[in-house]
Formats: sequence, structure tokens, C-alpha cells
Amino acid sequence: MGPDSGRPVLRSDAERNRAQIIKAARAAFAESGLEAPLHGIARRAGVGIGTLYRRFPTRGALIAAAFAAEMEEFAAAVDDAVAEPDPWTGFCRYVETMTRMQARDPGFRDLVTLSSPAAGEFETLHRRTYAGIKTLVERAQRAGALRADFVPEDIVMLLMANQGVIMGTARTAPRTQPRLVAYLLQAFAASGAGAPPPLPPPPSRRQIQRSLQRMNRSFGDPAAGQPAER
Repeated sequence: MGPDSGRPVLRSDAERNRAQIIKAARAAFAESGLEAPLHGIARRAGVGIGTLYRRFPTRGALIAAAFAAEMEEFAAAVDDAVAEPDPWTGFCRYVETMTRMQARDPGFRDLVTLSSPAAGEFETLHRRTYAGIKTLVERAQRAGALRADFVPEDIVMLLMANQGVIMGTARTAPRTQPRLVAYLLQAFAASGAGAPPPLPPPPSRRQIQRSLQRMNRSFGDPAAGQPAER
């Protein structure tokens, strides 16, 4: 066996370990957020913690690898919205894209709401995104479509509210989240900005009741299991 004969196997093992770590990290982040313990991720991937740190020296590096595609989409969303000729359409498109991303991937929620525990790893991305949001807000306000008292930080507030609804209704009343977003966009529109688009269909009464019961159980309400009054 020549001196280089083992290298392809080592590279293959390293790549397999990397893929296993990323897969385990995505699952752990989806369950526990971006603060999921790294030792638990290593065990889940079937590797030692030393192997994890060799592949990903920081938590931020692991998060970046686990959400590489989503981070690219996150960064592109504001650029696409700014490029939209109609300022209000661009603003709404950005809000709808971000809220859909939250609903699609629970593990991405901390990054979307800019609350990553490894924020330094994403400082450039956050600065770029904030600048884009500011541009979207200013364009829509100059066009008379967005209420004058709206500020860029209200986007983060919207995403926080959206995440709460997702966590409470994703399994029991999935139509709630897009309806909330549509209501909020109507609230953000300036007076006289034109007729808002129709609301998405509402969840059923039974779905909302199940969502409330599920939420109450998560807070330890002893009455949560009782049926709602009709």
C-alpha cells in the first residue's frame, strides 16, 4: 500500500463525519433552538466532541454550516424585495417571505429574529439585512403606502409575534399564521393606501380550541383538558 493510499478514505470519513454533525445540529436546533448543547449534538452524530470542534471550531461556524441554504435565502430576501419596483409590494413580499421561513423551519427562528447566541458570526449578514429593511420601510413610507410611524424594529416585533403563533398553532391550526400576517400587513398600511388583499381563510373554531388547550397544557393549566364552553 503506497504512502497516499489511505488519504481518500480519511477524506471520505471526514466528510461523512461533517455531514452527520450538520444533520444532528439541524435536528437539535429545530428541537431546542440555537443554544442546543454541543455535546448532545456530537452524541447524536455519533462522534466525539473533539471531532465536532475540529470540523466547527465555534458554535457560529456550526450554525452557519447547518443553515447555509437558509442564510443565503435570508440574505437574498431583502435584496429581492428592495429590487421590486413597487415599494409596498416589496415590503409585503419581504414580510411574507420571512414569516414563511419561520413557519417552514423552527430551527431557523433564532436566526430570523436576529437573536443568535453566536451573533458575532452573522454581524455582516445582520447589518446588510437591517440596511435593506430600513430601505424597504423608507421607500414604502415615501410612496404613502406604509404608515409614517412604522420603524424597522417593528419587523422584529412582527417576527416575534409570528413565532409565538407558529409555536401555538402549527400542529393544530396551521391557517392561523398566514392570517395573522395578513392582518398585520393591513394594520401597517397607511390610511388611504388602497384596498388590502383579502384575508386567507380562518382556522376552524375546533382548531383554535385545540390550540388553546395545547398551549394551556404547556403552561401547566389544570383546566386545559376540559372542553371549551359552547
